[in-house]
Amino acid sequence: MTDAPAPLGIYVHWPYCARICPYCDFNVVRDRGQTEQKALADAIVADLEAQRALTGDRRLVSIFLGGGTPSLMNPDWTARIVETARRLWTPEADLEISLEANPTDAEAGRFAGFRDAGVNRLSLGLQSFDDAALSFLGRNHDADQARRAAETAAATFPRLSVDLIYALPDQTPRAWRDQLRQAIDLGAEHVSPYQLTIEAGTAFDRAVRRGTFTPPDDGVGEALYDTTQTTLERAGFEAYEVSNHAKGEAARSRHNLVYWRGQDYVGAGPGAHGRLSLDGVRTATTAEAHVAAYIRRVAEAGAGFEAESLTPAEAAEERILMGLRTYEGVPWPELRALNLAPTSDMVRDLVGQGLLVDDPARLRATPKGRFVLDGVTRALIVHR
Repeated sequence: MTDAPAPLGIYVHWPYCARICPYCDFNVVRDRGQTEQKALADAIVADLEAQRALTGDRRLVSIFLGGGTPSLMNPDWTARIVETARRLWTPEADLEISLEANPTDAEAGRFAGFRDAGVNRLSLGLQSFDDAALSFLGRNHDADQARRAAETAAATFPRLSVDLIYALPDQTPRAWRDQLRQAIDLGAEHVSPYQLTIEAGTAFDRAVRRGTFTPPDDGVGEALYDTTQTTLERAGFEAYEVSNHAKGEAARSRHNLVYWRGQDYVGAGPGAHGRLSLDGVRTATTAEAHVAAYIRRVAEAGAGFEAESLTPAEAAEERILMGLRTYEGVPWPELRALNLAPTSDMVRDLVGQGLLVDDPARLRATPKGRFVLDGVTRALIVHR
């Protein structure tokens, strides 16, 4: 009896956006003409075929179309990308196919086309139900459009996830609780609440340095984080990851679990990253970031990415950075390269501070530790 192929996820990056949000530091560009977009779709298909030659057959568990705004894509191109992935690898019977969308009326009008293309899970970037907050965040939809799009998505796709942003200037726990309850009432089975972070080089970074606005302090952030956990838990959502809450195990993001569990995933599209186990070595792939350069590289070299082998220590560091975000954590044997074990002095110290669970089988953060996870992971990684 032969072993089943190892699991594999696919991430496809579609970089185009109708508007660049002031908090965004992703690899995105303003929406461009159909000629370039069609060429990019063709290049992504060719890139997937090149990566199949690297991976061999794998058990395909998820496809995630992110960006950018992939709901601006022609659904026919989505169908072609999905069909290509299903042909190249062995799809699970319950293959998860997710697509990120914004709740504009124009994008909602494409939902049926994406469903017909094979998408069975929509990740909807609502961000807020408050018009003033949406204006501050630079969004190109209002609260009414957000509600309409969520209702349409819930009726169109088997699974719906919604994104919300909190820790906005002057936001109170009571106001944030109201935002969460509105999302719950729309029927989403997965909620991803993200605390607003000021990323270097973004428009918000420049605004903060100019003194245009001041982000909430750590005390307010902690109160809003606690409100998130309490409100969603009471509504039946489990915090299976720092910023992801699901109503039951089936509602969890299978694609994100591929990342957090250290499984393999292919990255295709401008700037996409991938992680592959090749001949027993954890390998990082990074695609050319500029759209035209990515298309040209695929045409000339047959693939749009470069590959780099990770050392065992680098691979273990990634497992901590990704796996500690989840409630299940990381098995200790996967951290041997960092000389980490339940008896390590740093681990015992963090357990004593109430930041890590005293678990002989896995490295796991407590709820308190997950709130200050950056500091916990930094301490574990630099302890050597």
